[in-house]
Amino acid sequence: MILENVDTVTDISKEDFQKNYFKRHKPLLIKNFASRWDAFDQWNFDFIREKAGDQEVPLYDNKPADASKSSDAPVTHMKMRDYIDTITSKPSDLRIFFYIITDRLPELLKNFTYPDLGMKFFKRLPTLFFGGSEAHVLMHYDVDLGDFIHIHFQGKKRILLFDQKQSAFLYKVPLSVHTVYDLDYENPDYEKFPALKHAKGFEIFMEHGDALFIPGGFWHFNRYLEPGFSMSLRALPHRPGVFFNMLYHVFIMRYTDKLMRRIFKARWVNYKQQWAHQKSSEALKKHFI
Repeated sequence: MILENVDTVTDISKEDFQKNYFKRHKPLLIKNFASRWDAFDQWNFDFIREKAGDQEVPLYDNKPADASKSSDAPVTHMKMRDYIDTITSKPSDLRIFFYIITDRLPELLKNFTYPDLGMKFFKRLPTLFFGGSEAHVLMHYDVDLGDFIHIHFQGKKRILLFDQKQSAFLYKVPLSVHTVYDLDYENPDYEKFPALKHAKGFEIFMEHGDALFIPGGFWHFNRYLEPGFSMSLRALPHRPGVFFNMLYHVFIMRYTDKLMRRIFKARWVNYKQQWAHQKSSEALKKHFI
């Protein structure tokens, strides 16, 4: 992979952000962004454990989804306090996916302010994501194609970003928003995945309080280097073409894939994996023409 550093600032004006990043569809890291919040000292595991410790939460691990099922199911459930104790006491790949603050911990809504960057945030869905020191999220892009601000807390986190132009080099699975399951982005096998060598993207290391602007449709791979959690603030697609593409992703592509998984199960998943390799091989040949 050909990885660059992302632009990094400690502060930025709305005008500068809109002109140089939002409209140009370019990622940006804002260091210590959350430190300006009055309640910044409450963004930690202790606060979450105190306020939501009794809640039972679904947990996921690093294993790919079960090909025989039409939807992804959690591997187990646990009390929030037990989950936090687990990931902070030993290496773990257990993670919490899409914890909606509005529904599960509305008190937390008072502890942050939306960035004044000219983005129209979807305030119904501020969400948290948690992970242990071994947890990662498969390379994917979000099906709603929305832009978002991703703010990280507690430990360190590594993120890889790629725009949609790199999809073929990433072994994108057709009718899906993820790449092939057996591609290890931490230790890539370039003999098995030769096209990946030519994928151009960004490598970002996030720390407590950092905020990352991720443009809609960008591929992202998340790896928790230490136990931590992040909050995503989403904005709906603002361009007409992207909006209609989002409708296709959400209502046509996603449900077509679910139907095919329900009917053909592992055969459909394996077929798509082979299809992804074929498309990337073709892209690699064109790259050298």
